[in-house]
Amino acid sequence: MKKILVLVAAIISLASYSQEVKWQGPSVDFSHGKLMVSENRRFLVFEDGTPFFYLGDTAWELFHRLSKEDAEKYLENRREKGFTVIQAVILAELDGLSTPNMEDEKPLISNDPTNINEAYFQHVDWVIRKAEEKGLFIGLLPTWGDKVDKQWGIGPVIFNPENAKKYGEILGERYKDFKNIIWINGGDRQGGGDNFLVWKALAEGIKKYDKNHLMTFHPMGGNSSSKWFHNEDWLDFNMMQTGHGERSYAAYIKLLQPDYKLEPIKPTFDGEPRYEDHPYNWQPETLGWFDDADVRQAAYWNLFTGGFGHTYGCHAIWQMLTPERIPVGNARNTWYDDLDLPGAWDMIHVRNLMESRPMTERIPFQEIVKNNYVPETDYIVATRGKDYIMVYIPTGWGASLDLNLCGWSEAKTWWYNCRTGETINSGIVKTNHVKTFKPESGGRGNDWVLVLDNYLSGFNVPEY
Repeated sequence: MKKILVLVAAIISLASYSQEVKWQGPSVDFSHGKLMVSENRRFLVFEDGTPFFYLGDTAWELFHRLSKEDAEKYLENRREKGFTVIQAVILAELDGLSTPNMEDEKPLISNDPTNINEAYFQHVDWVIRKAEEKGLFIGLLPTWGDKVDKQWGIGPVIFNPENAKKYGEILGERYKDFKNIIWINGGDRQGGGDNFLVWKALAEGIKKYDKNHLMTFHPMGGNSSSKWFHNEDWLDFNMMQTGHGERSYAAYIKLLQPDYKLEPIKPTFDGEPRYEDHPYNWQPETLGWFDDADVRQAAYWNLFTGGFGHTYGCHAIWQMLTPERIPVGNARNTWYDDLDLPGAWDMIHVRNLMESRPMTERIPFQEIVKNNYVPETDYIVATRGKDYIMVYIPTGWGASLDLNLCGWSEAKTWWYNCRTGETINSGIVKTNHVKTFKPESGGRGNDWVLVLDNYLSGFNVPEY
C-alpha cells in the first residue's frame, strides 16, 4: 500500500509541475526581424539585436505522417514547453516519395524534384504557417539523405547536382518571404565524395532566391557539418549529430570542442543528440533506454561546451509512430503517448536558465574546474559570461572551483534544479580561493547547475 501511495503522489506531483511550467503566448516574437549571426559570430540574434535561443525538437515526419489536426496538436504541445524550432523534412525518410501524406498526396510528380505536387506543398505551407502562429520556427530540410545517398534508407536516389539546384531554386522562391524558416540542408548523411556537389547545388539553389533565412547542414551520426562545409558561404552555422550510442561526454570532446576553435568562427551546436525513449546504442535488452536524465545531460553538456542552442528529440515522435505503423529502431510507444515525457518538460528549464543571463556573452569556462578526476559519464562542465558563471554537475560529484578566476571579489551563489527549475540560495562567497561545491542530492538523475553571479550585477534567479 505504501508503494502505491508513493506512486500516486509522484504522478500528482508531476501533473501539477507540468501545469505550472507551460510557456505563455507565442514561443518566439517574430517582430524582432529576421535571424542573423551575432556580431561575435557565436550565436544567433534577431535583426534588432535581440538574442535568439534555438531550442529544437526533431519532428522529421511532421509533414508526411500527421494530419492538419494532429500537426496542430503537436505544435501546440511544443509551444507550451517553450520549444522555438521544429525540425522537419519535406521529402521524408520513411518512404516519403511513394507513401502519400495524410491527405493522400505525394510530394513529387514521377519522383522528379523539378516537378513538385502543389497539393502536397500546400499542406507543408499550412503546417509552417500554423507554426508561425504559435511562435515556432521550422528547421526545414528539403529532403532526407536517402534521396541523395541511399545507404540504409528506403530511397530511391533521385538527386544529381543539376536537378538538386533546380529543386533548391523552387524552394527558395517559394519560402523566401516566410517569417519562420531556418534551412537545414542534408539529412543524416555524409557530405563528402559524390554527395558534396549535390548538397552544394541544393544549397546554392535555395540561396539564389532566398536571402532572408539562415542555413546549416544535418550530418550523419558522429559528425559535424564543419567536416565538409565549414568554409562554404551558404553555411551560416554548424550542426553536429552526437547521436544515440553513448552516455558520456566523449562526443562533445570529439565534435563540439574542435568546432568551437575553427576559423572562420561560426556558431555551432548539437542538432541531434540522444533521444528520449530511444534504446541506448540500439540495444534495449542489454543496455536499456535513454531517459530524461540522458537528455538533460546532453543539453547542458552541449550548451556549456559552446553550443549556441540545443535540439531535443524523442524516438517515437520523430517518426510519428502510431499502432498501425511499423516501428523504426525498436520504438516502443506512440508519438502522442510520448508528447509529455519528463525530458521534454525539462527543456523549458534549460531555456529559462539560458535566457536569464546575457546569452551572447557566454563562452566555455572549463579552466575554473580543478577536480583531479571526474568520469566522462559524470563530467562537470562550466560556462561563463562577464558577470556570471554556470557549472553543470550531472550526478552529484563535488565541483572544485578556482574562484580566483571569477574576476570579481564576491559571488552570489545559488543552485538550479534541472528537473524542476527551482532555485536554492547558497549565500555569498569571497572569490580569493579554491572551494568545493556539492549539491544537496547526487546520483544519476540528480543533476544541478551551480550559478555564481557577480555580487554587484543585480541579476535575479530565473522565474519559476
